[in-house]
Amino acid sequence: MLVSLDCQMRSVGKTSLTHLICQQQTISNPSWTIGCSVEVKLHEYKEGTPNQRRYFIELWDVGGSQSHKNTRSVFYNPTNGIILVHDLTNRKSQQNLQKWLQEVLNKDGSYSKSKSFDDFDPEQFVGSTQIPILVIGTKLDLVAEVRSNIHRRSSTIAEECGADEIFLDCRQVRSLAAGSSSSVKLSRFFDKVIERRYYASREGISPDKRRLPIYTSQYSPKSYHND
Repeated sequence: MLVSLDCQMRSVGKTSLTHLICQQQTISNPSWTIGCSVEVKLHEYKEGTPNQRRYFIELWDVGGSQSHKNTRSVFYNPTNGIILVHDLTNRKSQQNLQKWLQEVLNKDGSYSKSKSFDDFDPEQFVGSTQIPILVIGTKLDLVAEVRSNIHRRSSTIAEECGADEIFLDCRQVRSLAAGSSSSVKLSRFFDKVIERRYYASREGISPDKRRLPIYTSQYSPKSYHND
């Protein structure tokens, strides 16, 4: 599950990020995402160990247009993992991460709908029984141009949720080069998603807290792009 930021603002680069993760290629002319766009990544779980297995992971790039707010919930349930994406050159997009996380978890049923935004409790999202979260800051190549050091420190939401955070230039394939810190964190996130879905019952976690297989969909969303 890939969660977007406000589409009223400048694009945060979700489409470029998703393409880079799944295809190991950059995309020269990304379009706005309307609704949801889905790409598939082949992931080696526990790569390099005796437990290595291959899984197909769907990344659902969910558009954040205000006009589609009431229909986004169809993409939020079930949710096996959440990638929150923000623009390193736009502090507002980072501040909005909490709002997007709350929206996803409310729709997924993992967070009480009766709680207000001010009652947001990130500790509810920490631990092996909770949905894995990864925070990604994009447009690292443009940070110097706007004289910002925002990428030098973790975002508040990453710190509160105990989530890893990576910073990328999605126009460079080497941003996710094998063995790099960013690549390792991304792989670790996917491993957590798989462990929660397929191996949680071995740790005594109630089966009703498990999700549908990550390589299958309860819905069949189409990919919509519109310049």
